[in-house]
This record gives sequence, structure tokens and C-alpha cells, in this order.
Amino acid sequence: MTTVGLIGSGLIGGTVARLAVDAGYDVVLSNSRGPETLRELVDELGPAARAATPAEAAEAGDLVVVTIPLKAYRNVPVEPLAGKVVIDTNNYYPDRDGKFPELDNGSTTSSELLQQHLPAAKVVKGFNNIFYTHLRELARPVGAADRSALAIAGDDPAAKATVTAFFDAIGYDTVDAGPLAEGRRFEPGSKAYGGTYAGGSTDFWQVSGVPVDADALRALLA
Repeated sequence: MTTVGLIGSGLIGGTVARLAVDAGYDVVLSNSRGPETLRELVDELGPAARAATPAEAAEAGDLVVVTIPLKAYRNVPVEPLAGKVVIDTNNYYPDRDGKFPELDNGSTTSSELLQQHLPAAKVVKGFNNIFYTHLRELARPVGAADRSALAIAGDDPAAKATVTAFFDAIGYDTVDAGPLAEGRRFEPGSKAYGGTYAGGSTDFWQVSGVPVDADALRALLA
């Protein structure tokens, strides 16, 4: 795997792209506004990065990160993602996304909605419970005493192994929370969301990141 495609290149997407480039990957960035709006980010990331349309990013990526608001999930290109591993960073925020009755009543999860939209892809939930500045700050090399872990959930073991290897390359250990439905264990409102990487602060976006190792994260997911 050499290329990471990004459908959405905002705060989380841009951070994942930076970590990926630092780890030696090529990245193909996209958003809903067009490749020309990503020129500054591409210039910052250097020759390993280029901008494209969402369909082109989906086609180019060996691994693809979908990091757009939930309300837009039906806009994710379907055919180019067939057979590919897709990391879904999304969370459900009703004030932003509007109401989804099936999410409000707990009958499904946001990542399962994306999986239904992408029936031939292999969706793994990840990156959704950490603030983007903490994601950048807390990346550490293999063997570092203060290395943090990130949670994943997914239905395909091979896809989860692929994501685990990617997380390892960009500076994180991984804790497997189980099937895709168990992604709710690290969504907003859970013990493992947000403040986990901010020393428990409820205003986690205002403080520096605090390392969380795999054992500590596993306990929060229990």
C-alpha cells in the first residue's frame, strides 16, 4: 500500500494526510469544492500530495479515508471504492447533520450507514474520537514509551489488519473494539470520545494532547 486517498480534506483529513506523508505515503486529496481549493494544502505537503475529485481520490487510493459530514455520506462515490478498505472518521451530530431516526433510536450506527452505501467496500471506523490537534501531537514512533492508541471497529478482519498497519506506520497503536456496530463505544457521549486524549478535560479542544496507551483505551471501551 503506497497511496492514501482522502474524500474530505478538512481538519481531520488534512491531519491524516500530513501524518501519512511523514510516514512515506503518497496522498490524493479531495473535497466537495474542487481540487483548486486544495492548492495551499498540497503545496504544504509537497511532492507526495496532489489534489483531485472525490471519485479520482477514491480510484487512486490503496486505502481511502472518508472524512466528510454525515449528512453528505450519500455523495461518497461507490464504484471506485469496490473492494477497497475505507476508514470512516465520521460522527453523528444532529445539529449539523439533521435528524437520522435510525441513529436516534440506536438501530444502526453512522459507519453502518456508510457501509450500506458502499456494499462492496470494507468500512472500518477510526480517527473519530480524537481531536485533530491531538492526532497530530500524539503520533509517536514504534517503541516509544508514550505511544498512544486509537480505536477501530469493523466487520472484516483483513480490513482491520490493514488499518492497524496504517495506524502503526503513522504513529499509533490500535485497539479493536469489535464489529462495526461497536463503533458506538467511541462515538460522542462515550467514555472514549474527545477528552480521552486531553486528560479527561470536557473542553478537550482547548488543551494539549495527553497520551493514552492501549490498556487505558481498552478500559474506556469496556
